[in-house]
Amino acid sequence: MKFAVLVGDGMADHPIEELGGQTPLEVARTPNMDYIAQYGRMGRIRTIPAKMPPASDVAHVSIFGFDPQQYYTGRGPLEAANLGINLAEDDVAFRCNLITVSEDDRLIDYSAGHINSKEATVLINFIDQNLGINKIRFYPGVSYRHLMIVKRGAEEHFQNVKCRPPHDISGQKITDNLPKGENADFLINLMRESYQLLQHHEINLVRIDLKENPANMIWLWGQGQKPQMPNFREKFGLRGAVISAVDLIKGLGKILGLEVINVPGATGYYDTDYEGKAKAALQFLEKGDFIFVHVEAPDEAGHNGHLREKITAIERFDQLVVGKILNTLKANAEDFRILVLPDHATPIAVRTHTDEPVCFGILGKNIVRSDFLRYSEKEAEKSDFVFEKGHELLPYLIKNLNV
Repeated sequence: MKFAVLVGDGMADHPIEELGGQTPLEVARTPNMDYIAQYGRMGRIRTIPAKMPPASDVAHVSIFGFDPQQYYTGRGPLEAANLGINLAEDDVAFRCNLITVSEDDRLIDYSAGHINSKEATVLINFIDQNLGINKIRFYPGVSYRHLMIVKRGAEEHFQNVKCRPPHDISGQKITDNLPKGENADFLINLMRESYQLLQHHEINLVRIDLKENPANMIWLWGQGQKPQMPNFREKFGLRGAVISAVDLIKGLGKILGLEVINVPGATGYYDTDYEGKAKAALQFLEKGDFIFVHVEAPDEAGHNGHLREKITAIERFDQLVVGKILNTLKANAEDFRILVLPDHATPIAVRTHTDEPVCFGILGKNIVRSDFLRYSEKEAEKSDFVFEKGHELLPYLIKNLNV
């Protein structure tokens, strides 16, 4: 029995006037997800528990079959796991974005123009040399996504600090959205000092000359301590792997004991290698039992407010990932189950995540056909197949084979 979970990050949306009141999922050409809805079963899943932030990390803990209210500690430690950073029990890991701040103190780009990893590594190492001390270290990641690790036990304690994700505050005043709470001043000072260091760095001067957004400040958020989670194989009895370009997904996979497959052309952006991910997934399934494939592009389009790019990303996900994996599994003699879903909605209108339930489709051995017209938010609202506790969907996918 083979299992495939395919996540189009942030695919779900709200009705858009420009699309005649339809969503990107409704107007996109998605014959493969539609096939799953028509010949399998469609429903809704609440991936974000009540009173928890509608973040990808929270949602993915749910999708992997674990209760975020029990196991989630923050985004930073998940990304640290993928970078091979061994956190001590009293360390705190922060996500550290490279961002673009305007002269009038507004956050105008949460990704610094999706800066490439080579330039970003130079800048983060520069920050580490100037702001890193024995208790603080900065680690380069991919593109704009990096980490700061703080050793606790000194005067800086961050359990009561509230930090906002930078993609939630695009266009807003920096001073209105800085960290708040006990010891927040420590973080604010680091962020302000980074601006003084980065605004005249040679890389940023060149980026400005090239009409690219400079990476002229760090933004600290998503802090947490090392999580304690069960081993995926021990819990579900499956040999599994994760394919993603995003550190938090790969880090979560490593924490769960899953194999992490790195696809060379996977970028976490519009230009990601969709086909390469599908090919790697199918190669793994020749020997393994469970594959989890994550595509970030629809979410990035939602954050950027790029409607056409979001529709294109959904279509590429459907054709090059869902279609390739679905058709290969159908052609093989072995039994399978395939699950496709977004982790959350990232509506174009608000350019950030929302917490409503999202649609999912499931097809394969012993799944009762429910005859929906197509895969979309509106069609899923007709279904009575609902998982209010999102972490219960994966156990259903794997264990309920006689339904």
